[in-house]
Amino acid sequence: MSATSATAPTLAPPSAPAAPARRGVELSLIVAAVGICVYGYAEVGLARSGAVPPDAGAYGAGLGLLALLAHLAVRARARYADPLLLPIAVLLNGIGLVLIYRLDLEPSLGPRAAPAQMLWSAVGVALFVAVVLVLPDHRVLARYVYVSGTAALALMVVPIFFPAVNGARIWIRAAGFSFQPGEFAKVLLAVFFAGYLSANRAALAYTGRRVPGLRRLQLPTGRVLGPVLVIWLTSAGMLVLEHDLGTSLLFFCLFVVMLYVATGRRGWTAVGLLMAAAGATAASRTEPYVHGRVQDWLHPFATADAGLGPGQLAQSLYAFADGGLLGTGLGQGYSYLIGFATKSDFVLATVGEECGLAGLCGLFGLYALLACCGFRAALATRDPFGRLLAVGLTSILALQVFVIAGGVMDLIPLTGLAMPFLAQGGSSVVTNWIIVALLIRISDRARRPEPAVEPLEAIA
Repeated sequence: MSATSATAPTLAPPSAPAAPARRGVELSLIVAAVGICVYGYAEVGLARSGAVPPDAGAYGAGLGLLALLAHLAVRARARYADPLLLPIAVLLNGIGLVLIYRLDLEPSLGPRAAPAQMLWSAVGVALFVAVVLVLPDHRVLARYVYVSGTAALALMVVPIFFPAVNGARIWIRAAGFSFQPGEFAKVLLAVFFAGYLSANRAALAYTGRRVPGLRRLQLPTGRVLGPVLVIWLTSAGMLVLEHDLGTSLLFFCLFVVMLYVATGRRGWTAVGLLMAAAGATAASRTEPYVHGRVQDWLHPFATADAGLGPGQLAQSLYAFADGGLLGTGLGQGYSYLIGFATKSDFVLATVGEECGLAGLCGLFGLYALLACCGFRAALATRDPFGRLLAVGLTSILALQVFVIAGGVMDLIPLTGLAMPFLAQGGSSVVTNWIIVALLIRISDRARRPEPAVEPLEAIA
């Protein structure tokens, strides 16, 4: 060895460039989102009374303060998180507040709901901040897989013992306080599915008994298949006992999606669809509430043809038709004729009528971008639990948008789920903020650069 080579400094292997944090981009987008929402709020007031609402400044300040607190929490504890997640959530939540405020101006729809929705949004952002600050790593949740599954099942069963509201037993109401436990159960189920499937994906994909006569069909063992059957039976039981078509459909589809992602076997998707179709068909023939929803889907103008006036679904279709390409303008539609569900199940009809097809495309684009951010975090995450959890949480949002949009547009039977961030509902908006917080935490881990490895010579 020459003297030159013996004295030359040892170079560390080149490391991958660190991903930029882009917190400045996030703050800029949040300011733009709050500005768009304040403009919409003012536009409603100008259309209805010819003047900017006197509380427009308070609305903008409140929404901006909540967004700023969330941004500071992300900047402090999750600085490598996807910079698009939080601004999209702020914009969707702000649009929802504008729509509810606009519908509050119709006396026929009852007391105002926008102040309560703002209060629930504040609770949701507080929980968002708590999750980002307190949860150091999403992998901590893997320790509580079966606790999460048990808690989720308990939350879904409890409403059976409370009175039905609008035909469905999905609410708990006591001492003037009410909430929908199924909303929180969705997050817990996603944690359970992610933990269970990441631990058993090999058994679900490669082991089991072959079906006689069908050489390519291979069933897993009963020990592995048992939780699948429990989930399916619980889904069917909820459908019958609680009349909750939406939640039962959502969490069963959630499991099928995560099962496919975990195993990569398309056969599970086919089996899941067959099981869901069999359960829905049986319920539609035996359960009057579900049968009524299916009949409304097949014949939305039946009551109008019978001279009884249009039903909710028919009014929703009229609203979409009236909106056309560009809409009638915020505050200038008649979607309130749909009735009491205008602020919840049918809030999308107000967007279709007053913002038109262009507004609907923009709104669906926001949801699609939010889903892309979630799936991108899943692809970049290195641990199987985090990957499945990101897929599950993102699928919850995407499935809700599809099911609600399909229901109010008469593509599928109406189910009663809430449009994420848009519809009136405290449980829903709080749950959605928790979902975004978990996606923030997962994307931070996915984009965070690995610590630099010191060269062996330096360690010696």
